[in-house]
Amino acid sequence: MRIITGKYRGRHFTPPPVFKARPTTDFAKENLFNVLRAYVDFEETKALDLFGGTGGISLELASRGCPVVVTVERDRQHFAFIKRCVAVLGDTAVTPICGDALRFIARCRERFGLVFADPPYALPELPELPDRVMGSTLLIPGGLFVLEHGKDKDFSHRPGFLEHRAYGSVNFSFFRKPGTADIAAE
Repeated sequence: MRIITGKYRGRHFTPPPVFKARPTTDFAKENLFNVLRAYVDFEETKALDLFGGTGGISLELASRGCPVVVTVERDRQHFAFIKRCVAVLGDTAVTPICGDALRFIARCRERFGLVFADPPYALPELPELPDRVMGSTLLIPGGLFVLEHGKDKDFSHRPGFLEHRAYGSVNFSFFRKPGTADIAAE
């Protein structure tokens, strides 16, 4: 796992070989962040990474200057790996939470300018995620939700849908919370 750009550019972290996570490829991650630049001022945006996996997206967000990055990961081994990576970097902007992302969506009262979710592609609740996130209080008005998913899903009919991007077998659907507030966290 490599951090592509920002203050930690070029840093590598190697997840243990027993990891069950499917990290976002460097190619897809680089293209994702190129698109996000049009929507997000990273240095002004509070971000949430649901289904943290290896923590690659969270570390990339921190590297690009997000002042707050909350990462939710249920698997204890993955959570411990994310905590180790954050400790190595010494970055206090990243807060890993060991917990269930679906429960977090329902219970969290903190608000974010950007919510990213990379759930397991076989997650039974994956088709409901846009509705759950967009219907929750997680996003500020005008906030952005990005869902990583397989090519067999189409979310273009969902409220708030902005666009779809595909990079190889990795697909991203982008959604905007209705409202006129700046995307930066309140």
